[in-house]
Amino acid sequence: MDVDVFVAVHRDEWARLDELARRRGRLSGAEVDELVTLYRRTATHLSLVQSAAPDPVLVGHLSSLVARGRSAVTAPRGTGWRDAVLFLTARFPAAVYRTRRWWVPTALVFVLVSAAIGAWVAADESVQSSIAAPAEIRELTRPGGDFESYYESAPASSFAAQVATNNAWVAAGSLALGVLFGLPVLFILFTNAANVGASGGLMADAGRLDIFFGLIMPHGLLELTAVFVAAGTGLRLGWTLIDPGPRTRGRALAQEGRIALGMAIGLALVLVVSGVIEAFVTPSDLPTWARVGIGCAAEAAFLAYVFVLGKRATAAGETGDVATSDVADELPAVG
Repeated sequence: MDVDVFVAVHRDEWARLDELARRRGRLSGAEVDELVTLYRRTATHLSLVQSAAPDPVLVGHLSSLVARGRSAVTAPRGTGWRDAVLFLTARFPAAVYRTRRWWVPTALVFVLVSAAIGAWVAADESVQSSIAAPAEIRELTRPGGDFESYYESAPASSFAAQVATNNAWVAAGSLALGVLFGLPVLFILFTNAANVGASGGLMADAGRLDIFFGLIMPHGLLELTAVFVAAGTGLRLGWTLIDPGPRTRGRALAQEGRIALGMAIGLALVLVVSGVIEAFVTPSDLPTWARVGIGCAAEAAFLAYVFVLGKRATAAGETGDVATSDVADELPAVG
């Protein structure tokens, strides 16, 4: 082997590997692929030099270069504040924005079904009697009754934790059960719509519909939006099983599953906010307009977060999935 010719041929590749290894934390996806390729190639060069022309200077240089390349390729990447900020400012809002064609229609259908059930319950005494005994309905709907006292049933801090935990389970269930072709998600949605509609119908029949909306709107706008997002994402996950598009079914399900997992974390944070509102604002002595205004402001802030930050992040190529470097390698498929 002519060492001088060998060095002249591969010098640029080694220099490029050295450059990529030094700034390994700031590489694009294509540069990461290039780094791996150059690392493997340089390791082969080192093996050739050691066996055919063991020049000590060149062996030392390539050994050091291969070691830096190996460190850049295999060193674990720490998760810190940068990842958390990236998740909150780009990945989560982008994931919610990208699923808007699923959860916005879900919200509209939910409202229509709830309104229809509420009107039915309010207009038909036989339906009311099938829900509860007359005495129980009076206790539920009277001033200071069960519907109103529910929001003061526990100290505010523990009530907020209880509500947020319960709603997080509902959202997580909607996300996870979507894999069963979305059927359990439809059941969860209908059950919640029936509960909201029945409560509204009973309060309307008692002439207290204003109290009903005054108590559910402060926290319910944000809370139900989180449920709609979770349900829409679950339905999309179920549809992925039916129509994975150009991806293989396994790969599509893995990607959408990772996105859904990230959304579960983000929605849990949203539900913590709605739980705090439900515990501290809904039962407060503030006038109804102020309590409802706080709920509307929280809802408007979330929608702006999704449709401004999410749209911007999506336009920049964000999908809500984890970074490419965090995804396990896949063997190439033979087409």
